[in-house]
Amino acid sequence: MEPWRVVPAGAAILLVLVQITYPLSAGVGRDRISVAVVVLSAATALLHAVTTRGWVWAGGFFAVVSGVGLGAEMVGTATGFPFGAYTYAVDRLGPAFAEVPLVIPLAWTGGLYPIWVVAGLLTGSAVRRAGLLVVGAVGWDLFLDPQMVADGQWSWAVTGAGLPGLPQIPYTNYLGWALVSALMALLLTVLDRALPPAHDPSVAVPVAVFLWTWLGSTLAHAVFLDLPASAAWGFVGLALLGIPLLLRARPLATPAGDPRSRACELDL
Repeated sequence: MEPWRVVPAGAAILLVLVQITYPLSAGVGRDRISVAVVVLSAATALLHAVTTRGWVWAGGFFAVVSGVGLGAEMVGTATGFPFGAYTYAVDRLGPAFAEVPLVIPLAWTGGLYPIWVVAGLLTGSAVRRAGLLVVGAVGWDLFLDPQMVADGQWSWAVTGAGLPGLPQIPYTNYLGWALVSALMALLLTVLDRALPPAHDPSVAVPVAVFLWTWLGSTLAHAVFLDLPASAAWGFVGLALLGIPLLLRARPLATPAGDPRSRACELDL
């Protein structure tokens, strides 16, 4: 393995270690851990993008996802479209611009990068990959919003109009996530066509982050955060990508010499 490959892996390990401390924290300490998790998730994503796709593609990904994410959040907090009327807590997640904490667009990058990579592993079709990004983004948000609302980081004006067990988050939020992530998927498809990879890059880091987000969040919500509804909804939402991903990786478990064995399609 080239020495530079370990840099995003190191960031991912640090991300996991910091996330483990979240259920053990409270108050200002938890706010700082939340910010650290976001920064580390974005750093892991961008470091992997730089080392596998180059600076230009990584910069394009960041501009698309964080740029569109910030724009959507600014419009959302000002008008209620497309997520529904909501507000962020003041001064808990660091500096803000137009009432949106600046870590929020970083969260879009850190959260959607592994989903985009996994979606690309599951299909060679640009249209289907875009659809999988939308599905995965909404699935991830089924963990994210309940956790942050329970911690008081943001709240909606309309409650009691959401999924069973999650009434505090209106259905409009998920429709907004689908709309915004669809726009991101369109722009990322254009980016990939303009800057195609020279070779199939290693995907071990984003795949590991995706699986940790899916399964680790399920465990944390169900056992440590007392959020059983979001544990169930989030598990099912990301399972739409996670289960096909695991099935795709099953050849790794086939014994050597078995006539059924074949090279795993994931370049790990």
